Amino acid sequence: MAKLFRAAIMGPPGSGKGTICKRIAQSFDLQYLSSGHYLRESIAANTEAGVLVRSYVERSMMVPDHVMTRLMLPRLEQLIGQSWLLDGFPRTLSQARALNSLCQLDLVISLNIPYETLRERLSDRWVHAASGRVYNMGFNPPRVKGKDDVTGEPLIQHDDDKPKALLSRLRHYKDVAKPVMDLYKSQGILHSVSGTETDRIWPYINSLLSAKMHIQPSGAFQTQTPP
Repeated sequence: MAKLFRAAIMGPPGSGKGTICKRIAQSFDLQYLSSGHYLRESIAANTEAGVLVRSYVERSMMVPDHVMTRLMLPRLEQLIGQSWLLDGFPRTLSQARALNSLCQLDLVISLNIPYETLRERLSDRWVHAASGRVYNMGFNPPRVKGKDDVTGEPLIQHDDDKPKALLSRLRHYKDVAKPVMDLYKSQGILHSVSGTETDRIWPYINSLLSAKMHIQPSGAFQTQTPP
């Protein structure tokens, strides 16, 4: 029987976490869990947690730790017997400790992307607000300029993605992420990956995952047994 494998991706805004996560999930048969997806889903379903989330999102505030853990941990408890890859959670030390109380991660990948690359990516990023679908005018533009491919509704650019706000967001990310990375570094599961393009950093990530997991002929996988 395949042994369970749990991993998480960390990175600043515009680092390409979603793109990398989808590629990892497809290549290594891991279930992809996006906190952003769950946030939007809870708001749309008007759940108790969703009402709380909406109250912060509408004020352009960060969703606090107790709300995020209240939203995410029950989802993860439902997947206790599955292998998965987390994107966007945990963001803070409090969230990481809450996750540790439920299960132990096997691997955490931290994406280290230069500021200029992040600035260029975010200045070209447009979003369909209702679904969270993201477009980039440089490499993933919508079929019709300014319109969502699925609904045809207008795309928006978040104020937080504009250059004036980006530097502040990156500073905040570094302040919040450092204690989380220190925790996972102390556990021996943190791996930092530097680069400017997904295709260029993918070979290293692919090799890293392959070293951590043994692929069986059937396509199942198990973590390697330490010597």
